Amino acid sequence: MKHFTLLLSFFLVAQFAVAQTPTKLPSVIVQTPEGKKVDTKTLSNNGKPMIINFWATWCAPCKKELNAIAEKYADWQKQTGVKLVAVSIDDARSMNRVKPYVSGQDWDYEVYLDPNGDLKRALNVNNVPHTFLLNGNGEIVWQHNNYEPGDENELFRKVLELVGKK
Repeated sequence: MKHFTLLLSFFLVAQFAVAQTPTKLPSVIVQTPEGKKVDTKTLSNNGKPMIINFWATWCAPCKKELNAIAEKYADWQKQTGVKLVAVSIDDARSMNRVKPYVSGQDWDYEVYLDPNGDLKRALNVNNVPHTFLLNGNGEIVWQHNNYEPGDENELFRKVLELVGKK
């Protein structure tokens, strides 16, 4: 039993260490609403934090979250230099709704489409909204899924921590 406890403890510590290791954004091809192909490895923010938010036109909490952030985004950028990239998971049947929807919003975000779900699968996104925070080196350092009003404030606190402005 003593050996089992020791082995279990080692396993849990190893799992925690692995879970805490920042990972890079994978290299996957997404596209702009205009159809231009973009490799996600080229997404960057010149050494500043970046938020990757997965959403869909049919997801009410997704749209609420992105609209809540939009109200504060200009201030966030001034204070931290953060950039938000919104990745729609709308599939081939609904992706034609993305461009008109985004055009009607006051979003100052880069928007990409992941119609085949390649990036979604690579990042193990099971439901939306799902938000990732990347540090200035492009490593994922925090993530959150679902949305409740006020979650955007927690996200911004994490951004502030990254830039050393707790």
